Amino acid sequence: MADPTPLAPPFRRLGPAHPATPVVLSVPHAGRDYSDALLRAARLPRPRLEVLEDRLVDRLVWRAVADGATAFVADVPRAEIDLNRDEREVDPAMVVPRPRPSPLADSPRTRGGLGLVPARIAGAGPIWRQRLGADELARRVERVHRPYHAALEEALTATRARFGVAVLLDCHSMPPRQGGGGEPTIVLGDRYGASIAPELAAAAEAAVRRAGYPAGRNSPYAGGHITACHGRPHDNVHALQIEIDRSLYLGPDLRDPGPGFDRVARLIAQVAAALADAALAWIRPAEAAE
Repeated sequence: MADPTPLAPPFRRLGPAHPATPVVLSVPHAGRDYSDALLRAARLPRPRLEVLEDRLVDRLVWRAVADGATAFVADVPRAEIDLNRDEREVDPAMVVPRPRPSPLADSPRTRGGLGLVPARIAGAGPIWRQRLGADELARRVERVHRPYHAALEEALTATRARFGVAVLLDCHSMPPRQGGGGEPTIVLGDRYGASIAPELAAAAEAAVRRAGYPAGRNSPYAGGHITACHGRPHDNVHALQIEIDRSLYLGPDLRDPGPGFDRVARLIAQVAAALADAALAWIRPAEAAE
């Protein structure tokens, strides 16, 4: 007999039940709910798996949520399934029985070991003791990946219905930049202009610069599956990825909050506010013309 108890969602929704601003936040890579089964399947210890996380980014969005934004925060760790990958980005060599190539999407990320289910970590080698069962892969897609994206889509649809426009801010962190000398410590990814109207991306970049951070666009991160999937400017639904240098908000160990933690939380709120203001200004001429 099937268990009648509904499964808890693999993510948290934060903020108002109904849209209060045009901005929806996504935090797909900060999950820390490592199951015993996942840890047993790994040949690497948990601290190594945690390298895949966007460490503590889930704790940085509270100010934006307090200002009225809706946020979706994944609890399942990236090591289990990467919500910023297409569900077809699977290395067939890591699945048993080996899937046919036709439904899969080959990509540099998959070939580099960072597909839908990460296979390798730089400097540590293969992650898993054995290949992943096809049934377990299907379970992760059905119970984690698809519900997360469905929740984002539902929220964006409701937000567009309320305001005429919706903006998704997809929040990530990146390893400390090595170059120094004014190299951007905040990188905004708009899929080279494909996922968001240029006026909105410019407003976000201006907010970053006003906050005192060097900003860059699309290099080295132009946006992943989330921005590609949900950014549809022609439908008044926009998506922008933000990558934050971890040294800005974490301590020297890059694990615990550092002295810049609250300043970065304020930055995310400032970017969300700038996107909301710009989106409402951007949609009004179109409304007036109707």
